[in-house]
Amino acid sequence: MLRRPFQAPAFAAAISLVAGCAGGAPHGVAAGNSGFLSPVTVASASAPIAHVVILVQENRSFDNLFATYPGADGTKTGRTPKGPVALQEASLAASCEPEYIYRDYVRDYDGGKMDRFARRSTCPAADPYVYVNPNEIVPYWSLAHNYVLADHFFSTQGSASFTAHQDLIAGDTWLSSQNAWVIDTPTLAGNNVWGCDASVGTVTSLLTRSGRYLKNRGPRPCFSYRTLRDTLDAKGISWKYYTPAFDDFGGHVWNAFDAVGAVRYGPEWKTNVSSPETNVYRDISSGSLPNVSWVVPDFNNSDHSGAQGDTGPSWVTSVVNAIGRSGYWNSTVIIVVWDDWGGWYDHVAPPRVDAEGLGFRVPMIVVSAYAKKGFISHHQYEFGSILKFVERTFGVASLGTTDVRARNFALDALDFSKPPRPFAPIAARYSQSFFEHQQPSNKPVDTE
Repeated sequence: MLRRPFQAPAFAAAISLVAGCAGGAPHGVAAGNSGFLSPVTVASASAPIAHVVILVQENRSFDNLFATYPGADGTKTGRTPKGPVALQEASLAASCEPEYIYRDYVRDYDGGKMDRFARRSTCPAADPYVYVNPNEIVPYWSLAHNYVLADHFFSTQGSASFTAHQDLIAGDTWLSSQNAWVIDTPTLAGNNVWGCDASVGTVTSLLTRSGRYLKNRGPRPCFSYRTLRDTLDAKGISWKYYTPAFDDFGGHVWNAFDAVGAVRYGPEWKTNVSSPETNVYRDISSGSLPNVSWVVPDFNNSDHSGAQGDTGPSWVTSVVNAIGRSGYWNSTVIIVVWDDWGGWYDHVAPPRVDAEGLGFRVPMIVVSAYAKKGFISHHQYEFGSILKFVERTFGVASLGTTDVRARNFALDALDFSKPPRPFAPIAARYSQSFFEHQQPSNKPVDTE
């Protein structure tokens, strides 16, 4: 399998970014290593990327996290049928969440007016017209301040997390046998497990090209469509999906490849699906990081409403710092993304490219030694943009899904004409050691 040789880190000093990133850049320069001087065959000397790491967080709209970020397309004013309302500042550790399945997307969208976001009926405190207190997400703002923030990045579907995780490996959930997309969450037939491990009788819902919603009329959630796994394997490019522990390993609700039969029932289930997710630290330090990685957090660290914790930003930062301090820094692009809007308010109406979506805006942060410092990209991107970047980076075939229409964010966010920037560690409240010793929640990252 294709992988660059590991190089030990060589820092003159560890530089921390002062909290409150909107104020200024970090002081001092860390002496970065020289990187990998002999690019692998898929990477040119002008674009020496051999590792792509996709960190997948949960359920946050762009306005919910970056409403007040300087220079970004955010807002503190929401729309309702009765007129504008001020978005209220709230804690990241909200006790519950608004509603966010397909029916809620249609209601929230309201023909493009973006004015009917609603609370969950069982939790009136889940007001969607809020934004997270910036002091609680300083690491995210620090990453944006030092690298690239995309403020017109859209999820693929106006749907929930199950299909969003599929979109991040396949581009969409189109089933040619059904002439429709899978949408929303599968039914739970007794064991709270989705994918090929789902109980007999578990079914999915569908959305046709004409926009017809077929609730619970789709097949069992064990699919045969092609994913990036197929195109990467075809060229011997290594990949892993790092996923939390849940039950007996076979029950990873947010292990996207549990819903892909060729992986679930093949040898890659043991070699390419890695649990728990903290194994990513081991692979970074041991020099065995694959060329493409998806990293899904434990529920407690996912930013998901209801987790009632503030560890998500530190979790993301810990992985970024581990890569930044390693010999992988000069050959890696890290993509931080949230899988769906989670019901939280966003003021930008997504372009309607087909009956499936686009879904609402979510943040994307691009971290790399080649990322433009403090750059805000206003171009329209989507989950397919991530797939296209992987495909172009490693010279693999297109999946022929949303990667075809999507714009490659590298054209805007990365500058390979300049030498790689040395890494400066990002300050965070919780350390890598905290996550390495944290007891797993044994909860699915989401249940929708």
